[in-house]
Amino acid sequence: MIKPKNQFVDVKDQSGKILRKEIVVPASLEQVWNAWTTAEGVKTFFSSEAKVELVVGGSFEIYFLLDAPYGSRGSEDCRVLSYLPMEMLSFSWNAPAEFGRLRNKHTVVVLQFEEVEPGKVTVVLSQLGWGKGEDWDRLYHYFDKAWAYVLGNLKKRFVAGPIDWSSR
Repeated sequence: MIKPKNQFVDVKDQSGKILRKEIVVPASLEQVWNAWTTAEGVKTFFSSEAKVELVVGGSFEIYFLLDAPYGSRGSEDCRVLSYLPMEMLSFSWNAPAEFGRLRNKHTVVVLQFEEVEPGKVTVVLSQLGWGKGEDWDRLYHYFDKAWAYVLGNLKKRFVAGPIDWSSR
């Protein structure tokens, strides 16, 4: 059996930090799950282009810089690590190219989904696998803001409709 490339991430969490974000989304559990686990869903709130394959080892690539060469567009080479349908999704995640050597270091993002009442879902995002040092601290602060923005867009997607990327 051939194992998918980068199926497992060697997470050596040297810092003990876990970045955690939480949001309540006005949608059904199935709608929120599909928003995160399909390319079509991701394109409604995260970015205009994506490759998402919901299998262990499948791609979880979100592209932000469409004119850049492959490898500098976004989360190339990130992979689905595990999932429990309608409950949890985990994937590897990389740093933007401007973070230099940290670009090739992967952290792990874990999403947990819980329907708190009909039409309301809590999404908890946790990112772990941080290293130590000033560069890692900068990256942590970058993602602290970035994930807040992404989760805000997720909620906005269900309040006002899919994001129109052509106007951005």
